[in-house]
Amino acid sequence: MTLEASMPAPLSPERRLARNSVGLAHIVFFVVAAAAPLTAVVGASPAAFAFGNGAGVPGAFVLAGLLYLLFSVGFTAMSRHVGGAGAFYTYITHGIGKPAGVGGAFMALVTYSAVQIAIYGLFGFFMANAIAPLGLVLPWWGWAFAALVVVLVCGQRNIAFSGAILGVCMIAEIAILLVLDLAIVFSGGGPEGISFSSFMPSSVFAPGLGAALVFVIGSFIGFEATAIFGEEAEDPEKTIPRATYVAVLLITLFYAFSTWAIVQFYGPGKVQATAAAGLDSFYFAAANSVLGAWSSQVMNVLLITSLFACILSFHNTLNRYFFALGREGLAAQVLGKVHAKHGSPYAAGLLQSLIAAVILGLFVIFGADPYTVVFSWMAALAGIGILLVQVLVSVAIVMFFRKTPNRYSAWTTMIAPALALLGLVGSLVLVSSNLSLLSGSESPIVKAFPYAMVLVGILGALFAIQVKRSKPALYASLGKVFE
Repeated sequence: MTLEASMPAPLSPERRLARNSVGLAHIVFFVVAAAAPLTAVVGASPAAFAFGNGAGVPGAFVLAGLLYLLFSVGFTAMSRHVGGAGAFYTYITHGIGKPAGVGGAFMALVTYSAVQIAIYGLFGFFMANAIAPLGLVLPWWGWAFAALVVVLVCGQRNIAFSGAILGVCMIAEIAILLVLDLAIVFSGGGPEGISFSSFMPSSVFAPGLGAALVFVIGSFIGFEATAIFGEEAEDPEKTIPRATYVAVLLITLFYAFSTWAIVQFYGPGKVQATAAAGLDSFYFAAANSVLGAWSSQVMNVLLITSLFACILSFHNTLNRYFFALGREGLAAQVLGKVHAKHGSPYAAGLLQSLIAAVILGLFVIFGADPYTVVFSWMAALAGIGILLVQVLVSVAIVMFFRKTPNRYSAWTTMIAPALALLGLVGSLVLVSSNLSLLSGSESPIVKAFPYAMVLVGILGALFAIQVKRSKPALYASLGKVFE
């Protein structure tokens, strides 16, 4: 086969995702569902309260939201110049260079795969516990593999189909938490009444802020996925920036309000000790007290649907990364094909579902616990990975606008991205130094995660250099498929 025959064919219909198939609402649903509001609030924030800065957790969510709003300034401006299903890969390629772009793509694939595996483990764990009392006893991995099949089928459909499912799940999980939050507020709070001390600098920057940010930053993973749907979005130059800002603001406000409300219920002086005494019952006990037993039962069900929505969202994100690499010729070209009817990256979906099944199978073979190993370890790996990739993107944004004529101000092209870069590097240091807390393990494997992720990026860059030597025409085309 000649080199020309092996080059990607970006303009052919079978290699283009369905145009104008998703609007602002669908994209926001994907991103917020990926953040899994109920899972983040009920599952992650109790640990932030217990091990972090206590009553200052709501303020920590505001800090993280401000960081990602800064990141979004340059990110959305650059989305008007580059786009496509490659997202971070495309950004880094255009900003820093092709080796860095491929390295970033490799890290992003590992990161999002780790998130998906983590949530499969958590889904199986909660599903097995919820269904067992009804007489249907299956191991956690049975439910995890069942979810994998359903997610695969949904991912084969048009992107709007998944968007509709995610919208329903997201609205339901946000609704139950808002009901609890508002009930706490209108009842006048708990023993200490209502106060806004959680947002005071003395509370936010209290000892333990670094540990709290470990959990808080992790709760935002997935917001950047707005750019991945640029090729399928209606009027992407307007839709993608709007979707990004809306998603970050929604996530920030919802997390900050929900965690502030629970502080009011227990009281700023007691919330940390209460969380430490019962991480798993922290929110459910409040719901039982304020709303009644029905609410905790509903919350349990919606926690499961929240996890499913999260898996489906990351499944679609991963599909588009594999699709991008296949269409560019960096992976098997079959991955760059789309479904004739639904316009979805069906081949990429099949491959990444197979990879997920193999990894889950390995965990099962070695008898790993779904919560303390599958979820905790993979979440720790994902936290490191996403921050490393976002650091690269921040550098890419600055470098891109330095060499590209544009109409933007220095704030958009230099100041905001540079501030975001400083914040992300600081967060990366905090997460890396608190990996044992994040993963719940002192294993040398976990401690090696930062080095392993950097190695993944280096291997990706070396792979790109090898492509440059062996297939210069293919290398020259990298990043141009999406222009």
